[in-house]
Amino acid sequence: MAVPNYTYLKLKMPSPQGVITVGTSFQWTYECEVECCGHATAIVTSRELTALKEEIIEEALDVKKSTGSFESAEGSEEVLIDPSSSESKMVRIGTMLSSK
Repeated sequence: MAVPNYTYLKLKMPSPQGVITVGTSFQWTYECEVECCGHATAIVTSRELTALKEEIIEEALDVKKSTGSFESAEGSEEVLIDPSSSESKMVRIGTMLSSK
């Protein structure tokens, strides 16, 4: 059985030869607390990163499954690229664009 005393930063525990007292300083306690917070932040961040990675993988797999055909947007018009050319290459442009 150990008894911590947070006021004096002491830990006392019984032993066959008497009471063992372990002490520390406020600086050491602060450094341990900062290190502990750093570890906790790293753990939380890695878990969040893993969850985001799984979501992205699932979304990527869903996109690969859907093999829909491309449909042009409403308000588009096919225009011949070069009317003087023998090739009939067409391009789609939007008809709902502003004059600017």
